Amino acid sequence: MSTFATDLSIDELKAEADRLFSRKRLVNFGMPALMLAYLAYVFFAFDVAGLAGRANWENGKTLVADSYSYKTHVARDNRNGEVSVSIEGERKGTYPDGQAPDWVALGATTVIDLEDGHVVRFGPETVEYDIPGYGTVRATPTRSAGVQPELPAGEVPDWINVSKNRMAITTDAGRLTVTRNRSEVFRYFTGWELFWFTLDSPYYGKSPSQLAGLAASGEAGAILDDFWTNKMWRHQDVAWAIFETILMAFLGTLGAGMIALPLAFLATRNFNPLKSARFLTRRVFDFVRGVDALIWTVVLARAFGPGPLTGALAILVTDTGTFGKIFSEALENVDQKQIEGVQSTGANAPQRYRFGVIPQVTPVLLSQLLYFLESNTRSATVIGAITGGGIGLLLTQAIITQKDWEEVAYYIILIILMVMLMDWFSGWLRRRLIQGETSPKRKRAKVAQAV
Repeated sequence: MSTFATDLSIDELKAEADRLFSRKRLVNFGMPALMLAYLAYVFFAFDVAGLAGRANWENGKTLVADSYSYKTHVARDNRNGEVSVSIEGERKGTYPDGQAPDWVALGATTVIDLEDGHVVRFGPETVEYDIPGYGTVRATPTRSAGVQPELPAGEVPDWINVSKNRMAITTDAGRLTVTRNRSEVFRYFTGWELFWFTLDSPYYGKSPSQLAGLAASGEAGAILDDFWTNKMWRHQDVAWAIFETILMAFLGTLGAGMIALPLAFLATRNFNPLKSARFLTRRVFDFVRGVDALIWTVVLARAFGPGPLTGALAILVTDTGTFGKIFSEALENVDQKQIEGVQSTGANAPQRYRFGVIPQVTPVLLSQLLYFLESNTRSATVIGAITGGGIGLLLTQAIITQKDWEEVAYYIILIILMVMLMDWFSGWLRRRLIQGETSPKRKRAKVAQAV
């Protein structure tokens, strides 16, 4: 009888083991198959295959090229014949009257040498473009008949776009656009022109060695002022925008930590015996962190108006819920023996919290505060674009206007450097405050004192 029971138990164990292995095989193969099925659904539902066909690679190429280059505009008003030369087409980058780059010859007929045989002439009546390997293209703008083009015989290439009121030619040397009222040539150059000094600055075009000599002779302040007040790149405004972004992140993160810490005591079982109060506090944390910071930004902007303070409040509201949850979980895991030890000395309730609880949770509090400070620096960039403050606003304006993509690249580089700086700063603070890291000099002093 016992033998039969033993055999039956072995058979049951084998059957149970087979079921376990079958379930494990099902999970091992079923989960990858489920993921592949989901990816296949995404591939067809979002038309990934047609994404490459919808992409405009020429626009992408132009944006990338604009990020590390600038273009000079040579424009003529067809109504009065006035010719102007400017960087990026801005008034702040316009050459003084009668002045132009060495590849532009001003006169009754303005000659623009785009090199490699590409020459554009703004004549009194007709605009001409000599294109090597193709011929000369002429366009006569008129007020009544629009733009009258004259092209070499044969099929019109795709890099020439002609309509009744506009003619556009794009080559590797540059771009020509002719309308009834305006003729304009765009020529690209590598670099960020006027980044240091504008055309009206006495230091424009000088080499670094020349600037160093002028600085040594007592003009260092004037050189720095001309750079700082650059009207094209607005270094002073950009520096202030960076400061506003960091300030938004700092105020929002620090304020959230200060509000969340006392509220976290109300959400813990070992410090608050009232279940209803704990439940209400936790639901408040869920509510404020459940709504994204961008949504709070829109709501608060309607209530308080745009500005950096609104962005800081949006970060504060969202992080209060997050910090409340993190801090309350840390408080629930404190060692009661340390609190009892402080209590045995006759300490009152505030003293027990100060010396028995806070030292235990301080590493967690500081670590989370520093991490969120770094993360909120990035968030403040996006929030600033909505609330009208910080580097995010400048970046959004530059993207929307599509004025200067090198300016967009400049702001992106500054944002990356800002995040890297905050990452280094938070790591340094974490080592000093949490890990107690000291300088090598102080370490040697401690070792010598111990010896």
